[in-house]
Amino acid sequence: MPDTQQSSGRGAASYARLSIVAAIVTMGLKTLAWWVTGSVGLLSDAMESLVNLSAALVAWWMLRLAILPPDEHHAYGHGKAEYFASAFEGMMIAVAAVSIIWAAWPRLLDPRPLQQTGIGLAVCALAAAINWGVARVLLKGSQRHRSLALKADAHHLMTDVWTSAGVIVGVALVGVSGWLILDPLLALAVAVNILWTGWHLLSESTAGLMDAAWPEDERRQLDAILGEYRSTGIDFHAVRTRRAGQRHFVSFHVLVPGGWSVQQAHDFVEGIEARIASELAPVSVLTHIEPIEDPLSHDDGVLDRDPPADGV
Repeated sequence: MPDTQQSSGRGAASYARLSIVAAIVTMGLKTLAWWVTGSVGLLSDAMESLVNLSAALVAWWMLRLAILPPDEHHAYGHGKAEYFASAFEGMMIAVAAVSIIWAAWPRLLDPRPLQQTGIGLAVCALAAAINWGVARVLLKGSQRHRSLALKADAHHLMTDVWTSAGVIVGVALVGVSGWLILDPLLALAVAVNILWTGWHLLSESTAGLMDAAWPEDERRQLDAILGEYRSTGIDFHAVRTRRAGQRHFVSFHVLVPGGWSVQQAHDFVEGIEARIASELAPVSVLTHIEPIEDPLSHDDGVLDRDPPADGV
């Protein structure tokens, strides 16, 4: 694995360590806010912070695994480990949502008064501010290192911030209006919100494990590079892309004049591969040279063929 990808992987793992520290601090603050007020809404917020901690730990572990170089049993590296981190976070969110519903339902049937809401809300607001700051840092890190695990963690933390904001408003309304039923209703709303986040993360991780194509903006970059070479009379087809964590893969056929020597065609394709690698790294490029004059060269081919009816 190139040194640049190793460095990128280590950088992504350092962001995950920041997320772990933030999750521990905010979970402690939110638990304190729940203990002071007795609000099941604040308890639901604290439970989501427990999910944040679990997800951050798994993300750090998977990011460390993802940077391991290819080996005998993993010729394409370990990049897809990041998708397991995202999937785990989605499942943990579902567990947290069920726990929140379990805690809120009895309060919905038997509402109880809250205590010292001012102190509890101030502590919760501090935790939300920490999460907001860390989420912004993680989002920038995910863009820099093209890390799905960091992106999932960042979006989850931002969801947590909005959850905390809703809880703060709801608990404040309980304190002002005296409508105790708002507290468990708010907790149930939080559970539904984080379930939606969990579904989104599971969908994105599943797409990665199923070899989804590059995002549209990166595909446009690739098309722009190939377009420059097309203007010289060279053509391309069977362009296929996929992702595996930070590393991207692309394969395509290069149609060159049939009269070119093997060396000439090889040198030309090496230039294309180097250009793509420099602008879209980390990426692995696989090419196949074909004579542009041959009609068969323009056939993308059939990826899968159904077996004959007689099974032969």
